[in-house]
Amino acid sequence: MSPDVLSSPVADTVKAPDRAHSRARAARRRKIVVGTSRILLLVLVLALWEALSRAEAIDPFNFSMPSKIWDQIWTWVTHGTALGSLGEQIWYTLYEALLGWVIGVIAGVVCGIALGRITFLADVLGPYIKVLNSIPRIVLAPIFVIWFGLGPASKVASAVVLVFFPVFFNAFQGAREVDRNLVANARILGASDRRVTLQVVIPSATSWIFTSLHVSFGFALIGAIVGEYIGATKGIGLLVAQSQGTFNAAGVYAAMVILAVVALVAEGVLTFAERRIFRWKPSGSDS
Repeated sequence: MSPDVLSSPVADTVKAPDRAHSRARAARRRKIVVGTSRILLLVLVLALWEALSRAEAIDPFNFSMPSKIWDQIWTWVTHGTALGSLGEQIWYTLYEALLGWVIGVIAGVVCGIALGRITFLADVLGPYIKVLNSIPRIVLAPIFVIWFGLGPASKVASAVVLVFFPVFFNAFQGAREVDRNLVANARILGASDRRVTLQVVIPSATSWIFTSLHVSFGFALIGAIVGEYIGATKGIGLLVAQSQGTFNAAGVYAAMVILAVVALVAEGVLTFAERRIFRWKPSGSDS
């Protein structure tokens, strides 16, 4: 039998499932290795920090240590904070960040799609948007506190201005990057401008918009925290300010850890939602 017969298309078809199974097994192994390496790196950093603080190679008063940070978090969980229960503070900050994020996302998507579709609007408003985007938006937080007081409105406003611009620019670019052939075909079939926008432009720009959502929620948290730090009655940012005022470094780090956990949970929810929505998209590993 000729060697060429052994390398026939039929033989290649038989081997294809084996290759796919091997790739899947290798991907699982890599995922386990990456996850283990992340955990080991975190443990190493925390252990080194604890050892250096206990040996006073770094100032434990200023830098604290992981064990004290954990004690502070446990105290807040079991006995509450000076402002009330820890859950109440987390919810207050999360409420401000979520509300600001939703408003900022809606405003950014609507304005981005509108300016991406209407060239005249983009030409008129473009310079003003660039000027507003160049302003350090964190410095607006004290102004919002003066305008809206110490309640949640000032923190929501801070979150909105931080969220709006990244969502706006992504939505704008997504609207500009829509395949012109799709738009032309829709018009040939008799679609109006409204139907083209709703059924062609927005679905095509969805991946661009989702890309900005991951970053923008972190910005919303930053806006809420900065607003609370400047002036508030509740919230994680106020816990940071009070801990700083009493030179409680462990309290500052503990609040940062809690914020990091909240941000990671939100990132996980967004990633899950994105995967559910874009199940039709082929993964990069399949290519």
